[in-house]
Amino acid sequence: MTVKRIDIRQVRARLEVQNGQTILDTALAAGIPYPHGCKSGRCGSCKSRLIEGEVDLLQHSRFALTDEEKADGLILACRALPRTDAAVAWLGSEDDTIHPLQRMEGVVTFLDDLTHDIKLLRIAPQDGIPLQYTAGQYAQVEFNGVPARSYSMANMYGDGGLEFHIRRVPGGITSEHVHGTLKVGDRARLTLPLGSSGLRQRHSGPILCIAGGSGLAPIKSIVETALAYGMKQQIHVYFGVRAERDLYLVEHFQALTKRHFNLTFVPVLSQAQPTQYRSGVVTQAVAEDLSSLADWKAYVAGPPPMVEAAMEMAFARGLRRQDMHADVFFTPEDLPAPAVE
Repeated sequence: MTVKRIDIRQVRARLEVQNGQTILDTALAAGIPYPHGCKSGRCGSCKSRLIEGEVDLLQHSRFALTDEEKADGLILACRALPRTDAAVAWLGSEDDTIHPLQRMEGVVTFLDDLTHDIKLLRIAPQDGIPLQYTAGQYAQVEFNGVPARSYSMANMYGDGGLEFHIRRVPGGITSEHVHGTLKVGDRARLTLPLGSSGLRQRHSGPILCIAGGSGLAPIKSIVETALAYGMKQQIHVYFGVRAERDLYLVEHFQALTKRHFNLTFVPVLSQAQPTQYRSGVVTQAVAEDLSSLADWKAYVAGPPPMVEAAMEMAFARGLRRQDMHADVFFTPEDLPAPAVE
């Protein structure tokens, strides 16, 4: 079998591709902080230009990579299987910050129930190791005896620790461990920062944030950081859940809106019931309120159907594709089948 190699231009690295590995898999295995998000072809965060060579593209969302973009030589690194030696360059801007990957030990310092199926967890790094990440990024977290999983940081950089909001997935080994067995003082291993859906601080236009369920975690980090850094543009936060029992941190965000004139917070409940909150689909609520998203930045985090609906809605209202930053929260059964287009 002929060994294939990929040349990643930004870091001047030439890597050998293991059989069955995507370009993103290969880069991350080599410790290269390649921009990415969902790893499943849904968010478009790893969109790259194929400079040389040929690849096979696995199944992906048409919102993450359009036919026009493919015709223009763009690929998704997470869905690209090199067919020959290849050279690629990820798409980015001067506002993108690439932090080096850190692997560290930590200890659980706090646990609390946010809802009936979402637990708040705080982890302090061992020996006070300084953390580097951008609001909106995530970490891979591993507890003893259970598989590692990816969770978004919910707190601002500089807090000295890491806050996570972990939803209980029925039958999920790791989330069941967190909700039923994990205790203060337990150890954890972390790899961070991961993902490229972080806050772009140089953006001066309005900001749209859409969160579904525990997708509120990275949105909380983004919003609190933007406000702390004095970003004065309008920030609209829409939080979509099924029912009132699924809401959390509502009073926290309402308090923020009283202190910051530029912040609005709109909870949206999808299940029809008498409620003080808005009813319906969260993306439809955004569509009703905002007719144009030209010059906006959008940060979206939540389950795959909501993220895809948000992308479709936002692009239809003029949002530029490079201004969509999506973080797809999925369970293993959500992953697309490995079909080759």
